[in-house]
Amino acid sequence: MMEIDLSPLQTWLDGVSDRGRTMLLPALHEAQRLYGWLPREVQSTISRSLRVPEADVHGVIEFYTMYYNAPTAKKVIRVCEDSACRMHDGKSVMEAIEAKLGLKHGETNADESVTYEHVPCLGMCEHGPCALIGDKPAGRLTVDVVDEFLDEKYIEPVAEPFGEPRLILKRVGSVDPESLEEYEATGGYATLRKATALDPMELIEQVEDSGIVGRGGAMFPSGRKWRFTRGAPGTPSQKHIVVNADESEPGTFKDRALLEEDPFAVIEATTMAGYAVGAENGWIFIRGEYPRAYGRLLNAVEKARAAGYLGKNILGIEGFNFDIEVRLGAGAYICGEETALFEAIEGKRGFPRIKPPFPTTHGLFMQPSAVNNVETLVAALVAIDIGVEAWKSYGTEKSPGTKLFCLSGNLEKRGVYEMPFGATIQDMIDLAGGVPNGKAIKGILMGGAAGAFIGPDMLDMPLTYEASREHNIPLGSGVIMVFDEDQDMREAMYELSRFFAHESCGKCFPCQLGSQRQMEVLDGIAHNGGPQAGDKQLLLDMGHTMTETSLCGLGQTAASAVVSAIALWPELVE
Repeated sequence: MMEIDLSPLQTWLDGVSDRGRTMLLPALHEAQRLYGWLPREVQSTISRSLRVPEADVHGVIEFYTMYYNAPTAKKVIRVCEDSACRMHDGKSVMEAIEAKLGLKHGETNADESVTYEHVPCLGMCEHGPCALIGDKPAGRLTVDVVDEFLDEKYIEPVAEPFGEPRLILKRVGSVDPESLEEYEATGGYATLRKATALDPMELIEQVEDSGIVGRGGAMFPSGRKWRFTRGAPGTPSQKHIVVNADESEPGTFKDRALLEEDPFAVIEATTMAGYAVGAENGWIFIRGEYPRAYGRLLNAVEKARAAGYLGKNILGIEGFNFDIEVRLGAGAYICGEETALFEAIEGKRGFPRIKPPFPTTHGLFMQPSAVNNVETLVAALVAIDIGVEAWKSYGTEKSPGTKLFCLSGNLEKRGVYEMPFGATIQDMIDLAGGVPNGKAIKGILMGGAAGAFIGPDMLDMPLTYEASREHNIPLGSGVIMVFDEDQDMREAMYELSRFFAHESCGKCFPCQLGSQRQMEVLDGIAHNGGPQAGDKQLLLDMGHTMTETSLCGLGQTAASAVVSAIALWPELVE
């Protein structure tokens, strides 16, 4: 075996070793960039430098799917295998890529230049079929462009914003995301100046009055979260703003549009939250499958820091100290759960913690932390920018403002849409050009993989929090995935179950065993002889058990879409 030159890694580690275990994920990313995989000598070097037991280093590598402890090419081609891509002939594209490469899932070619994988959702559902080739995203692939794709001679897909008014998405597609000057020229950092002219408690009161709640699905009032964190014991150096950018659920891609196309807004909004809460530490944890967004965030942080928008005495305000660190995930949907996200930043496997205690008092490093979704923070920035009353002039009384919706599936114009709360599902489908070729709608997945299916009889439902509660239909992260009359809903159910079986962290048995067994039953129904006697009741029983007894939101919602599909189409499992 060729001897590995560990000196570049050691030099990198020497610069961060004083920070210990919290640098474990960045160290593994750097090592994999250098060597293509993580051999034993590399693991030992990281273990010694960061003072992390080697068994723990190995455990972290095993947990995250984008780390490799066996020889792998530096260039990895990842092709999405989930529903939004399958609906657009993704299976044929995948087969064409495999035939051209002469590789199957997990294989590396003879000269070790390429490793091929098919993977769960890549967060580019509006561009399906999609893939990553190294760090370059590719979308709207067809069998005819496979050669062009493999030669990397294609135009990278970009976010496609639709809807009116453009408040949250006002810069997406129109401003250079890597230019601080263009950001400032379109009002960037004026809102931070406006916010810091207020007392922090006044700012929190305005965010509370705006009615903004968590846009990742939890719907917890943002201002109240900031108030609780500000009031928690601890100095500013012991408090944290944590941005959950680990968007990784089939059908969800709204945050990617902001992270890629308006990263300075995410930085400014996070800094504003730091001022309100009285925190000095900002963390943005972004999913590993978003390499382009990660690079643009790093650029935004660096330029904001150089311009004095991060660091000490920001905007000349004595004592307003705040800085941001961007952390890259490595392929684990569970890290979208806030406490699992803390564990990942701390250099551990992304296992959820038992709550209480809650993050506002015992969050990152067991210190007070306000965790916000990307869209939530930018919505708060917009509300302070235009004024709370202007923000509340959009939407409804109980659901004020605008919301981002992710439209994918069988639609003419797939993309991220910004609309005031109150538009109906039918309104959104009409905006997206309807279903191609005049086909009828069979079902719609609302809220994402952890959401629920509805039938065409629900198209007149307003997209508001109050209507969502009334009809028990989740808004979640704003997913509206349309399935036309030709879609195989047994296959769709199986694909959703496969996603959760793959992503279950295994910490609690109801989810670990239930998600696996759910997938096995649906695999049999979709691919091996159809439903058997008792399958329907078994799926319902497993769904109830996971929902009622799982430790975190992943297990609690892993069966929700399947159970809703059974209610709509019982013949699928009988």
